[in-house]
Formats: sequence, structure tokens, C-alpha cells
Amino acid sequence: MTYCVGLLVEQGLVMIADTRTNAGLDDVSTFRKLNIYRRPGESVMALASAGNLSVSQTVVSLLDEGLTDPETGAVVRLEDQTSLYKAAELVGRAIREVRTIHGPALAEAGVTFNVSFLFGGQVRGGPMRLYMIYAAGNFIECGQDAPFLQIGEHKYGKPILDRAVRWSGDIYDALKIGLISMDSTMRSNIGVGLPIDLMVLRRDALEPEVTHRIEAGEPYFHDLRERWSAALRAAHMAIPRPPYEPGRGT
Repeated sequence: MTYCVGLLVEQGLVMIADTRTNAGLDDVSTFRKLNIYRRPGESVMALASAGNLSVSQTVVSLLDEGLTDPETGAVVRLEDQTSLYKAAELVGRAIREVRTIHGPALAEAGVTFNVSFLFGGQVRGGPMRLYMIYAAGNFIECGQDAPFLQIGEHKYGKPILDRAVRWSGDIYDALKIGLISMDSTMRSNIGVGLPIDLMVLRRDALEPEVTHRIEAGEPYFHDLRERWSAALRAAHMAIPRPPYEPGRGT
């Protein structure tokens, strides 16, 4: 299991992904699930993956190698695309090619073709966008009304995003809320864990402002976890107890 979140606000894009992979409680390892593709001065794209690790690795490897254009025979890559929409279409095509090649063998082995991606960024001259791409290669786009998308074990981290993320908010507030969402997920599911990879990309910058890996023991993330836990305890203590105890009345 994994958890990845993308937040698209007015100032730019935040992408966060954990690195935990496991095949059981006694087989836990880490693997980078946030890949960044740059073409200096032209484009920045970030791809985060969830689902079957062998499938997502194969899709990413195919994108790295490039796909063959069926009409010209030329090799096309994400960095060559002239819009983020076309790049998202290329990711979808890579997923479908991997399904065609490996899907029958996986099905024979009883393995579900389970994969999803968050894909966001900007191509020079075009809008900044964030997509969720499904196992069929189709996708949906993030909007201003709900300026975030999640994949993987998303249910534990969603409430804070629903309540706190705003399109007009500061990009580093979005990063902070995303990290709280990650911490909430980690506390409730051992299949999600450190290290955490993140990227901050300001609109029209065409170069990440921050790329960072949060390792175990990092002071800021430890402080964030402790402060958020303390804030939740203080909040619930500040709310009056329900008036349902016998003898208290309503």
C-alpha cells in the first residue's frame, strides 16, 4: 500500500509521496514513487504511483525509455510533449501497453492489474495541471473546488484536506496540510511510511522550487506530528461533552 497526494493551488503545485512497499509485516522496503521529469526552461512534470509495484515500475520504465509513435516510428517521451494534456495521454498509453503485454500473465497468476498515478506539472505557454490516471489509462483533472487529488490509502488523510485546503491558500500552507494528511495516514496504516518525497513547483516557474526527501527523525516532520496530535487533543477537550449522561438533561 502507499499514499500519494497532489495539491494544485493558485500559486502552484505540491506533490507528496511515501516510499513504503511491503509484501507482509516481515517484508517491508522502500522505493521511490515520485518521479520528476524536467526539460530546462520548457517543462516540469511529476509522476507519483500507487498500486502493484511491478506494474508501476514497468510503466515508469517504459516512459523513461520512450514509446514508439505508430505512424512515424519515432520514439516519444514525456519531455517531448507540447502540453500537459498530451503528456497525460502518453502516460495513459504506457499503462495500456503494459496491460497488453503483461496483463494476461498477471491474470493467469491471479494478480490484479492494479495501478494508478498522479501526474502534474506545466509546459511552457500552457496551464499548470494535475491529473489522476487510472489503470485503464483514462484520467480526471483536479479543479479549483477541490484542489487536490489522492491515490493509494487515501481515506485517513482526506478529512484534513477537505477542511483545510483552499485554492487561494499559500503554497507552503498547502505543503503543510499535505504533510499532516500524510502523517494522519501513517498513524492509521502501517503500509504507509517514511521516507517521504515531495516537490513544490510555483506556477510558470518551470523549475521546482523544492525537491526534498523527509527521512526518519527529521526535526520539522517530528515537530509537525507532535503539534498536530497536541492540537487535536486540545480541540476535543475544548468542545463541551455531549449532554447525554444520565441526570445531565438536554
